[in-house]
Amino acid sequence: MVKRYFGTDGIRGKVGERPITPEFVLHLGWAVGHVLASHGGRGKVVIGKDTRISGYMFESALQAGLSAAGVDIRLLGPMPTPGIAYLTRTMRADAGIVISASHNPYFDNGIKFFSPLGTKLPDETEQEIESYLDHPVTCVESAQLGKAARVNDAAGRYIEFCKSTVPLGLELGGIRMVLDCANGATYDVAPKVFQELGADVIPIGVEPDGLNINAECGSTNPAMLQQAVIEHGAELGVALDGDGDRVIMVDHKGEVVDGDELLFVIARDRQANGHRNGGSYQGGVVGTVMSNLGLELAFKEAGIPFRRAAVGDRYVAEMMAQEGWILGGESSGHIICRDCTTTGDGIVSALQVMAAMVNSGQTLHTLKRGMTKFPQTMINVRLEKRFSPDDSEHVRNAVRDVEAQLAGRGRVLLRASGTEPVIRVMVEGDDAPQVEKLAKQLAGIVAQAAAVAD
Repeated sequence: MVKRYFGTDGIRGKVGERPITPEFVLHLGWAVGHVLASHGGRGKVVIGKDTRISGYMFESALQAGLSAAGVDIRLLGPMPTPGIAYLTRTMRADAGIVISASHNPYFDNGIKFFSPLGTKLPDETEQEIESYLDHPVTCVESAQLGKAARVNDAAGRYIEFCKSTVPLGLELGGIRMVLDCANGATYDVAPKVFQELGADVIPIGVEPDGLNINAECGSTNPAMLQQAVIEHGAELGVALDGDGDRVIMVDHKGEVVDGDELLFVIARDRQANGHRNGGSYQGGVVGTVMSNLGLELAFKEAGIPFRRAAVGDRYVAEMMAQEGWILGGESSGHIICRDCTTTGDGIVSALQVMAAMVNSGQTLHTLKRGMTKFPQTMINVRLEKRFSPDDSEHVRNAVRDVEAQLAGRGRVLLRASGTEPVIRVMVEGDDAPQVEKLAKQLAGIVAQAAAVAD
C-alpha cells in the first residue's frame, strides 16, 4: 500500500501548503489518537519541537487533535529529536511526536513519530494513521478530553542521558571545541553536555529567532564551523543540524569529517576497545546505498562486516536489528549507536568520536585517515512535478553510458529524496574530474527528462 503523506522521515513540506497546515495537523493529531486507542494505549503522548517559528502553531494544532481523541499530552518544548525519542521511552508514553523539518529551512516543517520503544513507527502503523485521515474529526465526551502538561525538567533529563553514553571515568579534559547548534533544537542542551564533561566549548549557532534555523550554519553548511575552528585554534568542531539527529565534524586542520568517516572512527574504536558494556565487539556495520565505497573497502580491510540499507535512518535501524549489530549510519551524519540509544543522535555520536580520540590519544585528523574516500559528486535535481527516473528510457540509457565510462571503478545512483522534491544524482569513482563531469552530465539529462515528463 502506497503512503500518501508519510515519507522516509515522517510528513514534511512547506508551511501553509497541504499537508503542513494547521487544519491537517489537527486532523493528524486526532488520527494518531485514534490509532493509539485502538492499540490499547495508556493515553499519553509527548510532543517536542525545534526552534522554527511555525512550531508554536503546529504544537497547538496537535494538542487540539489529540485532546479531541481523548489522549493526554506532555509538552517538552524545544528538544532534539533523539531527546524526544529518549523521553518517549523513559516516560512510558504511547508515542513521541517531533515537530521539525530537520535540516530544511525555517519555512518548511514536518511531523514525525516515535514508538513507545523510542524507534521510528513501522510502515503498517503509518498506513493505519493515514486511513483515519479519510474520516472526519470527532470529539470524545468532555469528561474524556485529553489534558496537556509541560515537562519542566525535560532538558536536564536528556543532558544526563547524553553524558551517560561515555564511560564514567572518561572526561574531555579541556579539549577545545567549536560547537555549531544550527540555531536549532540543541542550542541549549548541547553546550551543557560537552561543558559538563570537561570540554572547553566555543558555541556558535545558539541564538535561534524562529527564522535562522540551519541558515548558513549547522551540519549542512559547515563553512562557518571550519573557519571558527581555525580562528580559535580548536582541536575539533562539531556541527549539528536543526533537530539534532545528525552530526558532521571538522578536524583541527579545518577539514570536514562526514558521517561515513565518523562511523569508521566509532567502529574501529568499538573494535579496539569493545562496546561500552564490556567485551570485544564482533559485529558489523550498516551503511546505505549512498555510503562511500571507501568506507566499504576500509571495513573489509579491518575485518568488519558491512551491509548497505536503503537511504533513511529507519531502514538502517531495521537492518541493524535484523543483523543484531549495534552500529549503523549515513554519510549525512545520521549515526545510530544502538548500544547507547535507539535512534540517530548527533550529540551522542559526537561523544563517541571524542571518546575514540581520548582512548587512542590521537587527533580526529589522524583517526579518519584509516579510510580513504572515493571522489563522490551528488547533485540535487529539483522537481516541479512527480517524476521517476526509472520511467525514462533516456535516463536509463544515460545511466548505462556513465557506468560504462566508469568501467567497474565506481557507482551510479539515482534516487528520489524522501524529504524534498528532488532527485539525487550520485556518481562515485576513482577519478575526481571524471566523476564531477559525469554527474553534471547525468543531472542535466535527468532535469530534461523531468521537465518533459507527463
